[in-house]
Amino acid sequence: MATRHTAREWAIQVLFQLDFNPEPPEQALAGFWRERKADERSRRFMEELVLGVREHIGRLDEVIRRHAANWDLNRISAVDRNVLRLGLYEINYRPDVPPVVAINEAVDIAKRFGGDDSGKFVNGILDKSWHAAR
Repeated sequence: MATRHTAREWAIQVLFQLDFNPEPPEQALAGFWRERKADERSRRFMEELVLGVREHIGRLDEVIRRHAANWDLNRISAVDRNVLRLGLYEINYRPDVPPVVAINEAVDIAKRFGGDDSGKFVNGILDKSWHAAR
């Protein structure tokens, strides 16, 4: 059984793909699952994350723009942009995920897949957003 952390990493991979290959999310998910196996619970969680981010992407991107001072959304690396989207989605739309967990998970994923400063950058934006919303 995959962990929620692994499901989040998978979600980032699909969201990254969708940034560069705009296809229906369901099509990207089908292609992703042809290459991997997962238990039903992990698969469902990952798909909910991907579909949720895509459903709310306009609002999520607005929040990123508001809190990423002096950064154009397209200048933020695709990895960091999608990690931010996922973290913001979990903070704002997933009551089953405590905001602190969403932020910590996003920072860990940014450190793994992003650049040297990705963890700090993601932490700063998500923390600002969370505190502004409270």
